[in-house]
Amino acid sequence: MSGLAVAVFAGETGTHLLAEPRSSRFARFRASFDERTYLARLAERGYRWIDRADECFPSRLRTIHDPPPGLFVRGATPPSLLERPAVAIVGARACSAYGTAVALAFGRELAAAGVVVVSGLARGVDAAAHRGALDAGETVAVLGCGIDRDYPRSHASLAAAIAQRGLIVSEYPPGVEPAPWRFPARNRIVAGITAATVVVEARERSGALITADLALDEGREVFAVPGEITSRLSSGTNALLRLGATPATCTEDVLSAIGVEPAPVESPPLQGSLAAVHDAVADGPVGIDELARRTGLAPGNLAAALTELELLGLVGEAEGLYRARAGHATLPCGG
Repeated sequence: MSGLAVAVFAGETGTHLLAEPRSSRFARFRASFDERTYLARLAERGYRWIDRADECFPSRLRTIHDPPPGLFVRGATPPSLLERPAVAIVGARACSAYGTAVALAFGRELAAAGVVVVSGLARGVDAAAHRGALDAGETVAVLGCGIDRDYPRSHASLAAAIAQRGLIVSEYPPGVEPAPWRFPARNRIVAGITAATVVVEARERSGALITADLALDEGREVFAVPGEITSRLSSGTNALLRLGATPATCTEDVLSAIGVEPAPVESPPLQGSLAAVHDAVADGPVGIDELARRTGLAPGNLAAALTELELLGLVGEAEGLYRARAGHATLPCGG
């Protein structure tokens, strides 16, 4: 039975995970479905189909409890990218400045070590992980909608960059709109493609915890970034730690678990708000109000820039004053 016919039928009818359709409705669809013509139309739009029976279908995904019938693929990178060592980075959409900075740093450092960073193209932690990975290597975005949709629309430019430097994949054919139930289904692919999942920030009922649960069900490694005990954004990650998830305090924690050697990370030149803040502290200790005056940054943007610069080891804080440091472009690790 054609996995492509199953995927297209499921997408057009709204049926989820129709692994072995036996309905008369599907039989009529299958009889009229011209697979060769459909594949040609996909190719004209720059998309590909990888059937679950194909050799290039990712082996880690094939072994999960409920694999998709295949994957629609967007991007110029060969599908062999999906066989490389891969780590999922997931977390809150409305994440904090800390969560953004940590996701950026983890994405950048894992990619620099040759690991493919996988996430869901959502706002917040997902987007930061993709952007960090693009700074140093390759990334894969898994969609909860048709392969032709950039969701959210505000991430169209990010999706274009991923398609150039990595891959965008979905089990849903072109034309399928986002729907709430499709995102938990998407999460099983995020967990299934990867050897480990890192949860950066998550509330108690976050979709990121669904990804973590799915990864655990498949015997994959699950890491949680410790967070403030007073923050709701950390309630889910801290709960994972109580349940036995491995703390992720630096990328070496993750790399050692999947058998990948860390690589030296060369810091790209600072740009935008990072450069402005770093320049503002270069001449001596500066308070937060003076930093805001010198840089002209909004409070949220200033806080995010400071957090990332601290994680990069380029800025330190003591007694309310921020100072430039001769740091390194990696997350600190060790005790």
